[in-house]
Amino acid sequence: MTEQFSLEGHPFIPLHNLLKVLGWCDTGAMAKMVIDDGLVRVNGEVEVRKRCKITAGQTVGFNGQEVVVTE
Repeated sequence: MTEQFSLEGHPFIPLHNLLKVLGWCDTGAMAKMVIDDGLVRVNGEVEVRKRCKITAGQTVGFNGQEVVVTE
């Protein structure tokens, strides 16, 4: 099942913050660790930049979960 996350008028959200806001990671440190470990995908590609700017239209996946980012 694919969730949706709204940027609510913001231009982007850093990847590690998105994982925390969605509740996929309990802490920012945990989010950074799973990104470092290559466990997070952005638009189907492994993303290892913790502060990668996630913008509307992108899809983020982690641990069998997926979210589409909207404006």
